[in-house]
Amino acid sequence: ELQQKVEETELLKMELQMLETERVRLSLVEEKLMDVLQLLQQLRDLNISKRALGKILLSTLESCRDPQPGKAHLFEVLDTLYHELTACELLQSQRLEKAQSCQSLSNPLVISC
Repeated sequence: ELQQKVEETELLKMELQMLETERVRLSLVEEKLMDVLQLLQQLRDLNISKRALGKILLSTLESCRDPQPGKAHLFEVLDTLYHELTACELLQSQRLEKAQSCQSLSNPLVISC
């Protein structure tokens, strides 16, 4: 009976470890999804065309057509979409404008011509 209790305890420990692993995986997926949603919101605020957004999405789906072995397909798609969105020219130009405005504000003695 003691041996059975030990085996049950080991089984419960393994199940707990699997649950913890799954929780961490879901947490990573949630973080990546939030990042993607923030980028989509920024692009919407910049009035990205539906056509451009569709091209980004299709490009993402095309590149993730064949899942990588050992990598969660959902996370792979979200990660690829995140990188596709960050490479969007609208976001790049917005970041460049912000960087330039921050530079001009950071040194008030510099006069731009």
